[in-house]
Amino acid sequence: MSSKLTEKIRQIREVETSGRAEFSQLIGIPKKTLENIELTGRAPKGEMLEAICQQWPKYTLWLMTGRTDEECGQVSPELERARRTLKKTGTDTD
Repeated sequence: MSSKLTEKIRQIREVETSGRAEFSQLIGIPKKTLENIELTGRAPKGEMLEAICQQWPKYTLWLMTGRTDEECGQVSPELERARRTLKKTGTDTD
């Protein structure tokens, strides 16, 4: 399970920040800790998951269960990336 969590964390990082340094700073962990988690697949501590969910609450459901609920504002990085692409191209209908 930890490798799935580390992959999800990486996906959030890639959509929301410019890299590990910025992501680490935003959630309050050392960059080296994030590198170790991403590169080894080590399970992140609960405090890290909580910090991610507090910084980006829209990913909480997806991070913990793999599900999304767009009506409730719970998305995945893939959905967020698609939404941003639509907004940039001016094809967003909202």
